[in-house]
Amino acid sequence: MTDLHRLSIRELSEGLAGAKFSSRELTEHYLKRIAKLDTQVKSYVTVTAEQALAQADAADASIKAGIATALTGVPIAHKDIFCTQGIKTTAGSKMLDNFISPYDATVVAKGKAAGLVTLGKVNMDEFAMGSTSENSFYGATVNPWNLGHVPGGSSGGSAAAVAADLAPFATGTDTGGSIRQPASFCGLTGLKPTYGRVSRFGMIAYASSLDQGGPMAHSAEDCAYLMNVMAGHDAKDSTSVEKDVDDYVANLNGTAVKGLRIGIPKQYFNVAGLDADVKARVEESLKKLEEMGATLVEIDLNMTEAYVPTYYLIAPAEASSNLSRYDGVRYGYRAENPVDLTDLYKRSRSEGFGAEVQRRILIGTYALSAGYYDAYYVKAQKVRRLIQQDFLKAFELVDVIAAPAAPTTAYKIGANLSPVEMYLGDIYTIAVNLAGLPAINAPVGFDKDNLPVGLQLIGNYWSESQLLSVVHQYQQATDWHTKRAAIAEENA
Repeated sequence: MTDLHRLSIRELSEGLAGAKFSSRELTEHYLKRIAKLDTQVKSYVTVTAEQALAQADAADASIKAGIATALTGVPIAHKDIFCTQGIKTTAGSKMLDNFISPYDATVVAKGKAAGLVTLGKVNMDEFAMGSTSENSFYGATVNPWNLGHVPGGSSGGSAAAVAADLAPFATGTDTGGSIRQPASFCGLTGLKPTYGRVSRFGMIAYASSLDQGGPMAHSAEDCAYLMNVMAGHDAKDSTSVEKDVDDYVANLNGTAVKGLRIGIPKQYFNVAGLDADVKARVEESLKKLEEMGATLVEIDLNMTEAYVPTYYLIAPAEASSNLSRYDGVRYGYRAENPVDLTDLYKRSRSEGFGAEVQRRILIGTYALSAGYYDAYYVKAQKVRRLIQQDFLKAFELVDVIAAPAAPTTAYKIGANLSPVEMYLGDIYTIAVNLAGLPAINAPVGFDKDNLPVGLQLIGNYWSESQLLSVVHQYQQATDWHTKRAAIAEENA
């Protein structure tokens, strides 16, 4: 079959179970596509062909023996921030270019237990710091919809691999929008779960109180299948919450759109820099949901202006602390011929880290320093609580909150936006991480240049099932999630 990459996760699962094709055939199909097309897309850092075929053969044996799960034999790509035993795990950085993980992240281990076949590790902004996937030691990944544009970041490799049909779905991580923004730029569905819903064990840390793993795929249904594997308590992760996990696939029709109250923050639609096409597509999608029976309710989110400064104090501060372990002594990059210990530290870090990572470490170290800790970091944490309370007050009036996922469509590669311009592009996503809320991106159309536009829906705590259900029903009534970039239509 030459069109296996056009099948949904459900169709792949049913096809494998019904012996219409084997996992080996499916895996070989994707490996051939990667070999043919990824020289253009540049989404993979490491392709694990030999291991993938061995896993596929084991999956076929499980299916034949009648002990398969719903996802046994289905291929997946992992963001190169999840540790994978015996495979290079780089976080997109020179600092970890030689790091072979001795263990699996919980997300990876759960995938293996479910019978998923790992195709490889995909590119990302270094240590998840960036919005374009240009901040990678391995070079820029490109957007399959237009190879002259970025796929977003930091999970740009995950988004590009799925958008080019080089993997059926992928794992991503979201610290300030790094699942939702690339999903928006690449015309995908991407879910950022409630903080604590998905284990962070083995997920290389950027900002520990903000990072959260989640699924990226073409549709809400595809994401639900992966969430059934990823979600759940993990004793190895102190930030993981012990709470029952929904069957996200079974609940896809569990929330009625009719009667759903969708909050429309008036501040979000008056932000300077909101592209006219983005605003129009988002408003059209909300009108469609209204036609399906939802009620649009105007709300106030008064803390909007505090999002960016609060995030860009807390996240770099936590990054400064987390990245202090990369010192050239224990593992990772080590400068050659140091004259003394201080020289080893300085050169290992200045040579191993890229410019954006160094910038955020410096900001964070400054914010945590003795003279400024109370003035900056402590104050930012207090404002963070106010942002959370702002959302909780809104959820007394509405069920979900709607917003663009990003103020623009995908930037051109090499656009050379200033750091501040880049940070302002996160205006619609970072508050969700500050508050620990779940949110999802859904594709809702294109701009005048045929670049995808995304609608973001933000839910209250633990409402992943509701978000997936609302987007699933929207996707039953529309076909934006079925659109494919030209490169994805090519057969291997």
